[in-house]
Amino acid sequence: MTRLILIRHGRSVWNAEHRIQGHADPPLDGVGREQARRLAERLREALPVVLYTSPLQRARETAEIVGQALGVPVVPDERLKEYDVGAVTGLTWEQVVEQYPDVARRWKKDPQTVKFPGEEGNAPFRARVAAAFGEIIGRHPEGSVGVVAHGGTLGTYLNHLIGLPTRFSPFHFANGSLSIVEVNPVRPRIVLLNDTCHLGREI
Repeated sequence: MTRLILIRHGRSVWNAEHRIQGHADPPLDGVGREQARRLAERLREALPVVLYTSPLQRARETAEIVGQALGVPVVPDERLKEYDVGAVTGLTWEQVVEQYPDVARRWKKDPQTVKFPGEEGNAPFRARVAAAFGEIIGRHPEGSVGVVAHGGTLGTYLNHLIGLPTRFSPFHFANGSLSIVEVNPVRPRIVLLNDTCHLGREI
């Protein structure tokens, strides 16, 4: 059985500014780095053998802080990147409303079907995420493996794992959160979801 330790990256400078990130590459801010350090302390109790990570620096830096603290290798995988949101990358929601008013109106009515100009598309996103996790599990059929990625990436994987066909996931992942999934040939089991107790009070 593979025990997947799913980690959402620490807070980035764009998280703090409420900007849509997608494939953009803003770094962690000071809060995000502290979240990663606290996460590393938490993981001493459930040490993964390796940390796979999105190469985007908000995830990669989180993984490197944790990996260095725990003596665990860090392996980037392009397929773990966040969803590419196309033309709205870097915008706040207020700017989306201003620059793409029709898209913003349709988003509020039916977010499952609306599309942003130049976005990646749900099917290819889900396929690349599922392929990445499938290979990770194939390499590590036993033991604990860490994956540091993004809210969209982790949510899409859980949708795939439990058979939810929807574009968006009902699961929320806070910055620096920890989730654990046990994957076996019979059925997956979500053991922990969006746990932030290691972060304590707001940093």
